[in-house]
Amino acid sequence: MYTPPHYKNENIDEVREFIKANSFGILVSQTKGRLWGTHIPMELDFDEHGNTFLYSHISKANPQWESFADGEEVLAIFHGPHSYVSSSWYQKEDVPTWNYIAVHVYGKVQIIEGKELMDSLKKLVDTYEHGSEHPVSVENLSEKTMRQVNGIVGFKIAVSEIQATYKLSQTRKENDFHTIVNQLENSPDFMSKATAEAMKQSREKE
Repeated sequence: MYTPPHYKNENIDEVREFIKANSFGILVSQTKGRLWGTHIPMELDFDEHGNTFLYSHISKANPQWESFADGEEVLAIFHGPHSYVSSSWYQKEDVPTWNYIAVHVYGKVQIIEGKELMDSLKKLVDTYEHGSEHPVSVENLSEKTMRQVNGIVGFKIAVSEIQATYKLSQTRKENDFHTIVNQLENSPDFMSKATAEAMKQSREKE
């Protein structure tokens, strides 16, 4: 991913938290001679040696998994808030642009089975059931329901590189920056409001 130096986020702890908070991403790989993308949640985790992994699973009916056994490199894409920025909000004439946060994760993929697969499913369900009034747990699902596990392929990605772009008007002067934030905050679009919040948080960390 091309990222100008002033938009590159190299704070790995912050980027990891972003991945956890925006874990529904796109897994991209070569499948039968074509680029193939699957939209799935991917959970960031670490082993006892501190190595970074992404865990997930896809349907066996999805042909993307058929190349996983070769341990090929794959790309996982995660994106956060984004919004159009009008140049009418600037004090001086310039071109319009787009603010956004995007993270690309590269790594080698491996199929997982047995206990490792079940552990990853438990963590995934527990993560998203945390706020439920009556949370579901894998341990309490019936044997009949759990037979659906036979229809999925679990995998993990051994992360080799993380690239993070936080394009949040860092290069704009203070007056322009605050005008952009105000315009986005007053927009009826929830994504614009989220972008404004990301801009403010980014500026506070500078």
